[in-house]
Amino acid sequence: MNNNGWWGEGEIKFYMDGDQDFPTICGTGTEDYFGGAWNFEQPKGEYGSYSTPYLGLHQIIKPDGLYRSQQRFGMYRWHVMDPIRFEADLRVTIQALGWRSGGRYLPLQDDIASVSYWYQSEPHAAYPQLPDNDGLEVI
Repeated sequence: MNNNGWWGEGEIKFYMDGDQDFPTICGTGTEDYFGGAWNFEQPKGEYGSYSTPYLGLHQIIKPDGLYRSQQRFGMYRWHVMDPIRFEADLRVTIQALGWRSGGRYLPLQDDIASVSYWYQSEPHAAYPQLPDNDGLEVI
């Protein structure tokens, strides 16, 4: 996190098989997607780690408590019981979104990294070239 404050309002969106403007699947927020509704706050005033077979917040690196800049989190979600099925293309996005004063959303510029795995039948087309360091830069 690069800001103080709450960060878990961002929607997870799955654009599948030609979706352009609107995704086939749109989540309700980062905290809900990773199973930690109500701020991942357990016990009160602290982030609590948890791990289940399909989702969790297993890593919390906190410099000095709740809502402090430069906290780091490790979360996972396995779509075993709720697979994401697509035929030709899939793009998954997650918003970095929190709150500002007055109950307004705050677009964040957090450093979010992800990895995904999928099962695929052969043959398949060649994979596109991955972006270089400049293409991965968070601006």
